[in-house]
Amino acid sequence: MKAAVLKSFGSPLIIEDVPEPILGTGEVIVDVVATRVLSYTNEVFSGERKYLLDLPVIPGSGGIGRVRRIGPDATHLAVGDWVLCDPTVRSRDDARAPDITLQGWSARGEGGMKLQKHFRHGSFAQQIMVPTENVKRLGAITPAEATQWCAIGTMLVAYGGFLAAKLQPGEIVLVSGATGNFGSAAVAVALAMGAACVVAPGRNDKILADLVRRFGDRVRPVKLAGVEDEDRERMKRASPGPIDCVFDIMPPSVSPNVVRAAIMTVRSYGRVVLMGGVGMLGGPGLELPYNWIMRDCITIHGVWMYPPDAATRLIAMVRSGLLRLDHYQATEFDLDHANEAVAHAAANAGPFKMTVIRP
Repeated sequence: MKAAVLKSFGSPLIIEDVPEPILGTGEVIVDVVATRVLSYTNEVFSGERKYLLDLPVIPGSGGIGRVRRIGPDATHLAVGDWVLCDPTVRSRDDARAPDITLQGWSARGEGGMKLQKHFRHGSFAQQIMVPTENVKRLGAITPAEATQWCAIGTMLVAYGGFLAAKLQPGEIVLVSGATGNFGSAAVAVALAMGAACVVAPGRNDKILADLVRRFGDRVRPVKLAGVEDEDRERMKRASPGPIDCVFDIMPPSVSPNVVRAAIMTVRSYGRVVLMGGVGMLGGPGLELPYNWIMRDCITIHGVWMYPPDAATRLIAMVRSGLLRLDHYQATEFDLDHANEAVAHAAANAGPFKMTVIRP
């Protein structure tokens, strides 16, 4: 089969023929129809993000495709089914605290690297081998619709955070990073889950206005000035009531002061979800006052990805009409132009924009 291979950090992808994956027990082979190219892919491939990724590897984080072969432990899947390939692969020998690798993308710790030795290659290829439990049925779609369904991979990240925080209908949410690619998805997901409104801080007037255009007055935009205490008060004033949940998805380049300004808007007994990248590339970490956390009974959730059943639940939300995929504007590339797709994704990283490879 044809695949795009990353052989060394800092080098372009090599498009070449590689052996097809071999089916084993507990696995499914999927023909990849469409796969996202994340906006920061160039930072992963250059080594800037220092992701744990054993090279050479076929990269690519999840995708949409059709089942090609199934193993003996699959009782509901059938050849030809349209499916989402969930890249969050968990070890099967410790349900309480499994090791995790993001297939074709990165690993978490030594155990994740060990897991990556087997579930190694990602979706920048014509076929991918995925653990049986990571193949989620979509129902009937057309080949053209596969591109749009790639957006669910972005929305799943926010969904995982809100599930951890037990977001309830009628609550008020603040999304720190609302004008980014993952942050704008978090706005959409929070509203689909029944949030009364979403406070959306940012510095880009055009993007803030676009969020209001898309979702109406349930979005409360806040123009940030860059002064921590002042910005915190602006966010509080924009909210129609006490903020129940703050969701942070800021990238590594953002100052901890910006993140702290948003986090400390949450009400007493409120919840904070941390899914961003503060401190990932070095520099100061996030400093929060011990007394504030204790006396205001603040719950802080560190969340990486989402629980195993999240994808099936989010697919149901899309199917019901609660969550729309048509907000996303996608640009497609074939596999031969994978390097061009990586460059395009970096240059077009805004809200509701998506770069997709169709192998």
